[in-house]
Amino acid sequence: MRAALRAEWAKLRTAPALLLPLTLAVLLTAAGAALGDHGIDPVQLRLLGVRLGQAAVAAAGVQILAGEYRTGLIRSTLLAVPRRTHLLAAKATLLTAGVAPAALLGVTAAVLTLPATTPMLRAAIGSVLYLILIGLLSLGTAAAVRSSAAAISIVLALLYLMPMLLQILPDPDWQRALYRLTPATAVQALTTTTDTTSLALTPASALAVVTTWTTAALLLGAVLLHRRDT
Repeated sequence: MRAALRAEWAKLRTAPALLLPLTLAVLLTAAGAALGDHGIDPVQLRLLGVRLGQAAVAAAGVQILAGEYRTGLIRSTLLAVPRRTHLLAAKATLLTAGVAPAALLGVTAAVLTLPATTPMLRAAIGSVLYLILIGLLSLGTAAAVRSSAAAISIVLALLYLMPMLLQILPDPDWQRALYRLTPATAVQALTTTTDTTSLALTPASALAVVTTWTTAALLLGAVLLHRRDT
């Protein structure tokens, strides 16, 4: 595992594929600061940038693995690290180490001038954790499908299109039940600080939903990565 971490760290230092998407993640997440502190829920307003920044975080999660399939570098990587679960774990560790400070910086910039109330801190911390989980979800998806275009399409559809697609379901009970299971609902629950009783999920349940999606993606990615030749 240590050898895999060293190899991945050396690779990222010499070819910083995560630099651009993580920089974009900081800028997009922090963009909510420009919206001011008006409205019923200023914290949620400021954290609207999280919904934009998650796309850049998803791109980082996909790029760290699927980018190697596109260039053919994955063959050398698998020769250097034949234990593929170790490879995926190393990439997940370094991705988390990159996304965490980027998310923290972007979220902090977004809410910096707001009063440090308990609901605001809860929303800020939840947003940082959410972005880390989205990065890992994207990594797992990339490991499963091996294509940058396919992986980012799947993740972005889950984050942005799934709530709209659910609206066409004829059964409102199924619609409500499935809506509670989408990351889009989770981010709304995590960033809302007023009138929280009307939300479909509690903040804890929201994190559980995203954690479940992320765990499933990583497990599927690990299984498929292990079974394939490359």
